Amino acid sequence: MKPCDKNIERTLQIAAKMIKLAEKGNEEREDTGCGILYGVLLDSAYKLKRLAEKEKGNHLNKDWWKTDKPFWDTDPPAMRGTSGQVNTDCQDFNKEKSVCVCENLCSIF
Repeated sequence: MKPCDKNIERTLQIAAKMIKLAEKGNEEREDTGCGILYGVLLDSAYKLKRLAEKEKGNHLNKDWWKTDKPFWDTDPPAMRGTSGQVNTDCQDFNKEKSVCVCENLCSIF
């Protein structure tokens, strides 16, 4: 998979995590300011998702996208942090797959 396609997939994953965080944050909020914050986060996540899906479609139509399988199924190191290390200290770390599946975004950055 081309680097530009991996970046689109990563953007889709970030948008999905943003949606989860916004929904969780809204459920647990204690004031209207947090409601506004998580509303903006949710709106932004859906905008990013829509743009990334459109760009993915453009790449598929141009036959640039060589696989429809998400890059993290074929390239686990791409899920590692910027240091190249997986966050094994996180309680949501999956030892079998060597990825963290938490909502703290530690598997992306």
